[in-house]
Parts: sequence; structure tokens; C-alpha cells
Amino acid sequence: MNLTKLAKLFLNQPKFRSIQAQKLIYKELIDDWNKASVFSLNLRKELNSSFSLNIDHELYISKDKKSGKAVMKLEDGSLIETALMVHQDGRNTACISSQVGCPLACKFCSSGTFFKRNLNVDEILVQALLWARYLKEKKLGRLSNIVFMGSGEPFLNYDNVFSAISYLNNPEYFDISYRRISISTIGIIPGIRKMANESNKPNLAISLHFIDDKIRSIMMPGAKKYPLIKLFEAVDYYIEQTNRKVMFEYMLIKGINDSVKDAEKLAFLMKKHLYAVNLIKHNKTGKWEASDTEVINKFKKVLRKNQIEVVERHRFNQDVIGACGQLVSS
Repeated sequence: MNLTKLAKLFLNQPKFRSIQAQKLIYKELIDDWNKASVFSLNLRKELNSSFSLNIDHELYISKDKKSGKAVMKLEDGSLIETALMVHQDGRNTACISSQVGCPLACKFCSSGTFFKRNLNVDEILVQALLWARYLKEKKLGRLSNIVFMGSGEPFLNYDNVFSAISYLNNPEYFDISYRRISISTIGIIPGIRKMANESNKPNLAISLHFIDDKIRSIMMPGAKKYPLIKLFEAVDYYIEQTNRKVMFEYMLIKGINDSVKDAEKLAFLMKKHLYAVNLIKHNKTGKWEASDTEVINKFKKVLRKNQIEVVERHRFNQDVIGACGQLVSS
């Protein structure tokens, strides 16, 4: 879909028609203009031929019949993936991609195996729209949270991502609070600092994963130009501007970054105001294996002993290959 194109279609219509169309798409979540009974039959026919509401996709729903992933085909034939997480506490979170593939080439992430291009604003928004429609159809509530943790590095597509976020927040569109929108980055320092100065700021999450610059630059080549000391300075600046908690994501990979010594080093780095750790059990993406449960528990114990706020991420969508690090154009 193309928001600009839709606006042009209503240039010769009364202004209220455009407002009606907007409401039908984003509030009533219609997927066919024939359902727009407030429009004349001729206008509905014109809209169906000029501005289809169809989203070309395939759904892969998890065994719980709630969460899942979608593979979406874009106008140029590119494929992207997006995921939905339905939480027991009533939250419904869409995991959104910002690029076709990812240029950062992290060794443990399937998304980084290729890169094609940035997504435009509509290609970002249509992912949220797809899940909003799904939730309504299944009577699972409304889309309440957005995480930019799908394929791509959001700060390398800054303008389109933040333009999309303005629509996600807008009460006339998705009406999702900035505090319920999170951006995950490997640590693109200019992007972190720029976001800290925005008038409306989403939450910040850092894909940390390694506490040593040398191994981090090997496993995460895109992070090589952003040393940890500078990254933490940028995070502290964001906290100064927002007084908001920052989540450091740490994926545990067997024999690589999961030792007690690694936990102690991480605990030392995390002893700052509003720092928190999100432990992620590695999801199968190649030669790397997930840490054993016993090892993860020991790791957590070290962090908690040092009074570090730590949670372990629930593993959604493994059965549809839609978990963290697994999103790639199938």
C-alpha cells in the first residue's frame, strides 16, 4: 500500500471521504473496499482497482494457535518476515523488520546472511497492519506493542523508521504509545544520540551479546566501528535525556559467551542506573548451539547476586522458525 497514492485518489472527493478511508483501513481494519459500505459502489470499484487493500503474505502460526510469523511479498518481489507475540498478560507485540535482509552480518543471525535494501514507510507499516487485522479476526485484542527487532538495523534506515513510528503513535492510525515502541540496535552510536534528542522517543534496546570488543567485532562485524566504551557513553546520554530503562540483550551461545567469568564481566558493566539485562537462549541458526539450561541458570545467578536486573526472554515462534535471530526471507 502507498499512503501518498491513497491521498491522491481522494483529491477530487470531499475531505471527509479521505478521513473515512483512513478510519476504515486503520481502525475498522477492512481488507477489501467492498466492505466500505459508507462509499458508493462506483467509488469502491475504483478503489479496489487503484488501491488494493490486499497484503500478499503467508502465515505460519505456532502450535499455541496465537503467535506466529508472516512472510510478506513486496511490490518488487522482495520477501520480508515479521512476527507476532501474544503474551499471557494481554500484550500483543509485533516484531517489525526495517530492511530486506541486514547488512551487519552477525555470525549467529540468519537475517544477516544477505542484504538488499531499506524498507519504505508503507512497507514498515503494513507489517503492523497485517497483525492488527489478524488479532481482530482471531478476537485476541488489539496490537499494543511494537519492537523493531526483525530483519535489519533500524538506525541504518532512520528516517523511514521514525516516519513510520509517527504513524504507529498517531491516534488516527495505530494509537500505540511511544513507551510501547522499542528499537533494538547493535549500537549505532549516531542513531542512539539522534533518537535521544527526538521530541518523542521510543524505548532503546542494545544487542550487546558480547562484553569484549575483540570477540564482538568478530561475531558482529557491523559493531566493529562502535567500541563498547563509546556505546555506553551514548546509552548514558539517552538515559540522561529520557530517564528510561535501557535493555541490554545478551544471547547465550554455548561455549562462546556463557561462562561464569563472562557473567561476572557483564555484571560489572551493567552496574549502572537504569541498565537491565535480557538473556536470550540462542535459537538455532547454523553451527552455533544454545547454552544448556543449567549454564543459563548459573549465569543468571551471578547477575542477580550482583543485583543486576535480569529477565530471560520467552522463546516465541521456534516451531515456525520465527524466533530471535531466525527471521530471513524464506
